[in-house]
Amino acid sequence: MKATYLAEQFARAKPYAEYVAAGKPEQQKRWATVYDVAKITPIEHELLNGFTRQMNVLVISGIWCGDCVQQCPLQQRLAESNPGKIDLRFLERDQNRELVELVRINAGDRVPVTFFLAEDFELCGIFGDRTISRYRAMAKRQLGASCPIALAAPDADEMAAAIADWAEEFERMQLLLRLSGRLRQKYGD
Repeated sequence: MKATYLAEQFARAKPYAEYVAAGKPEQQKRWATVYDVAKITPIEHELLNGFTRQMNVLVISGIWCGDCVQQCPLQQRLAESNPGKIDLRFLERDQNRELVELVRINAGDRVPVTFFLAEDFELCGIFGDRTISRYRAMAKRQLGASCPIALAAPDADEMAAAIADWAEEFERMQLLLRLSGRLRQKYGD
């Protein structure tokens, strides 16, 4: 995927509030429930607030998807720790088939799929579809292959673990950007 293509996709994507507002009232309520109870720790906030490289984060999501409801509000909370360096945007999966076809996971159109992009939209990494904590919780409950409907916020411990997983992934991408030879040369650091 070329940076120009990813920049075009990012330009069409919506910020979190606008993305959620496009959903049906019941969907908006589900997203708000998780967002309202999602809290990041002071340590996670300090970590993310210390980012120095611009990160453009593009998420292919489904406003209807239970896994997206359980994870995308967590990503938004993390991005809010450093809005000057983390620009988080969302695209609806079913309206963006071309991009979705490029990132099928296990032969499926999974969501959420998160693209971590440099300031110039060079691809740094793709993360999808669930964090390890989410998979562990699902396995423990033996949910099978169906997508949960997310009528309520996840268990507090599960949510804290998932936020920590996402924070580590954001940190990993920030370190990739900080240690990038081309960016270090550009910024002289």
